[in-house]
Amino acid sequence: MRDTERLSSTTVRNRQQRGDGRGRTDEAAASDGPDCPGSLIVVSNREPYRHAYEDEPPTDADAETASDTSISVDEPTGGLTAGLDPVMQETSGTWIAWGDGDADFDVTDERNCVAVPPEDEEYTLRRLELSEEAVDSYYYGFSNRVLWPLCHDFPDLIEDRSNDFEWYRTVNEQFTDAVADHATDDSVIWLQDYHLALAPRMIRESVPPGATIAHFWHIPWPSPTTYQHCPAGGHLLEGLLGNDLLSFHVERYADRFLDCVDRFLPGATVDRAQRTVSYDGGTTRVVATSMGVDADSYDRVARSADFEQVSSLFEEYDIPQDTAIGLGLDRLDYTKGIPERLAAIERFFEWNPDWRGEFTFVQKATPSRTNIETYERHGELVRSEVQRINRRFETDAWQPIVYTEDVLPNEALCALYRRADVMVVSPLVDGMNLVAQEYVAASVDGDGTLVLSDRTGAHERLGSHALTIDPTDTDGFAVQLEHALSMPPHERRRRMNTLRQRVFNGDIESWMSTQFDWIRRVHGDPGRKRRRTDSDSTEPTPSV
Repeated sequence: MRDTERLSSTTVRNRQQRGDGRGRTDEAAASDGPDCPGSLIVVSNREPYRHAYEDEPPTDADAETASDTSISVDEPTGGLTAGLDPVMQETSGTWIAWGDGDADFDVTDERNCVAVPPEDEEYTLRRLELSEEAVDSYYYGFSNRVLWPLCHDFPDLIEDRSNDFEWYRTVNEQFTDAVADHATDDSVIWLQDYHLALAPRMIRESVPPGATIAHFWHIPWPSPTTYQHCPAGGHLLEGLLGNDLLSFHVERYADRFLDCVDRFLPGATVDRAQRTVSYDGGTTRVVATSMGVDADSYDRVARSADFEQVSSLFEEYDIPQDTAIGLGLDRLDYTKGIPERLAAIERFFEWNPDWRGEFTFVQKATPSRTNIETYERHGELVRSEVQRINRRFETDAWQPIVYTEDVLPNEALCALYRRADVMVVSPLVDGMNLVAQEYVAASVDGDGTLVLSDRTGAHERLGSHALTIDPTDTDGFAVQLEHALSMPPHERRRRMNTLRQRVFNGDIESWMSTQFDWIRRVHGDPGRKRRRTDSDSTEPTPSV
């Protein structure tokens, strides 16, 4: 969703008045929010709102006409940002994130703060301005050349470039400084994901002692056998144990984290029964809480789907209107198992020639991190495989695979979810996978089938009523595709009804309520010990 506003001195001035880091302070405003035990500070790499110029950014010479320059505002449309945004509006908290829009810092005040959403100004967004070198080394470097492949069990793809970890540390320090500017003794500081592994301990040493620090790790956690390949692995474990609460999607990731601490962090005491770690004067509780989606929203948008829009999409991509539809929706990432999926589709058509012309697989891929060579090579492989398979099986009026990297609005995606007979979610490994849940929530007619990798966190909740696949077993994968397409209608409905109940019962609101319950528990624990400062610490810095 995008809003467009005019950049003017009045707009900036009004936002400066609300960009003070405190948000609303009246009791009425605070009382209608979720049960967060203190003032909420969310910290993430990705920002919930992004300001960008519609045309070229104004230069210094254009300052006098800058008020006539149009700025668009990208708003959250899915995942964590969309789920947290209403919570932040209700709690009037502060969100700290990297500002990467070309107009981001032209709408902030002298503290790099702006009130959001643009039309309501309910909470404060504090933006960090990062240099190109910082972004290359912190984000494209250590975060996505080391931690991403490590945690997804691709140690051979780790690229440990010089200076990347030092930049990662430096940016984590910048986030820490921003948190310290806003934190009070009653603050709840909630960090998100793998970009901020060092920050919890830094924050603990920089904020008032009553503040609670929690962290949700959204991607898998590797086994000790894989984790031993992590550069500076001991520093990361030490950083994460600055949290009072550390959460993962599923229990096996939480247990792997405890295994790594037990093996690689001397001086740490792991209590597996309680899932706690005592280290350096403090205790971290480790929990597993599966994240959901805004199921009501996907249901609502799918029910209002304009079927003429679907028809126009079919016309645009030359998809026969009466064909059965399979759907894949992924970032163009080597963890998502797209080449393995294409191999299974190829095997399916080898074994099932009667489905040629009757079944079309639509693969929507979103290019990601394309300045990393591994991702560029992966994209080239996927595109070449699509072309090869299409040449093998296509007719004058039909292609087996329709591949697109086009940006599709949320309404079109929900319409495709609803129209798809089969949704294929086949990552090689995935922390949770929200696409599987989005599809189920949008399947309002109850007649679709979910084919789901057993290597996703979502499989623990949905696997019993999806069709399970090992994404690397090409023959077994192809068998499940045939099963999905030939399944009797009553069986499809029975499975989908159960899946929908589970997705709606475990939606984003339920997940956040569970998170706040855990945060409230550690926030109110009178025995919670404070971490010692560096000057008090006697433990050596560990290494892996």
